[in-house]
Amino acid sequence: MLSYSLLKLLLLLQLKHVLADFCLQWPFMLIGHARYLHAGRAVHCLVHVVFTGVVLLVMPTPAALIAAIVLVEWVVHFHIDWLKAMHGQATQYDTADRRYWIAFGMDQLAHQLTYIALAWWWLVAIGS
Repeated sequence: MLSYSLLKLLLLLQLKHVLADFCLQWPFMLIGHARYLHAGRAVHCLVHVVFTGVVLLVMPTPAALIAAIVLVEWVVHFHIDWLKAMHGQATQYDTADRRYWIAFGMDQLAHQLTYIALAWWWLVAIGS
């Protein structure tokens, strides 16, 4: 039953990622995003962790674990996106350049690996 729950968690995190990373990104989240202290990126990460919190409530998950996971996710997501923005500003690749898509893929891989690590953390905490 725990493996079903883990699979469900990963599926819900994938769905929330598409929603938060692609459907709910507005221009103010992107303009000037190579600055480290960027309010738009902070809000973008907040959207992510709000949905992660909802996912974890559905699972169900203890409140302390939810708080810890969303805090870690916010910090990690903020820095992954900042590194992507810095790389994009430095290289100026456009979507016709295959290097743009390599960088985009690496960014998405970093997010997916984060979800795997968070799901593992959840499983260890819930399973014990």
